[in-house]
Amino acid sequence: MVTLPAQLASDGGPWRLYVVLYGESQWPTVRWERSGPVPTGAERRAALASLGYEVAPGAAWSWTEDSRDPDDDSTPVLLIAAVTVRGRQGGAA
Repeated sequence: MVTLPAQLASDGGPWRLYVVLYGESQWPTVRWERSGPVPTGAERRAALASLGYEVAPGAAWSWTEDSRDPDDDSTPVLLIAAVTVRGRQGGAA
């Protein structure tokens, strides 16, 4: 079965969860119009299901942080979580 990366990201504003589709200009996306709290595991699972995906067996969310300007530590932090997903039975991919 084909697996793809999904990411959850926020730069202090709304949270966005999207599935990375290589070679495509638009990716399936869900947006939470809140800056906090971080969407729960159940919320992320439901969002992925609404897009036709599920977390791949054995995959776990991993977190990292980035910055718009890595050389300036006073710029807002961008939090990114990533997980491997697969199409749900009868769903996407």
